[in-house]
Amino acid sequence: MNFYRSKRVNEFLQVASLSDLPQGQTLCVEIDGREVLLCHTAEGVYAVDNLCSHADARLCDGKLKGQKILCPLHGAAFDVRDGSALTRPAITPIASHSVTVDDDAILVALTD
Repeated sequence: MNFYRSKRVNEFLQVASLSDLPQGQTLCVEIDGREVLLCHTAEGVYAVDNLCSHADARLCDGKLKGQKILCPLHGAAFDVRDGSALTRPAITPIASHSVTVDDDAILVALTD
């Protein structure tokens, strides 16, 4: 797994290049010690915390299907657009973060 060093740009952090994240793929980045999963869907790039809220499995080891990221441990699905838990056994959402793309740069603003 590749981790990218973040670079601050105003309130957003530059975390990766769009060329590093083909559509339909995910990329795990570390921002201020926090693992964040970038997900490139047909609708755009989204960022969510990398841990499943059910069993702390790393979502980067799961599969991206459309707007859903599937947990590799028990198959719980989360909507990458807002972090909502879509299927059991997960019932608690995961944090989602604001993303903007500027030319080739992917920038993320973390939520608390």
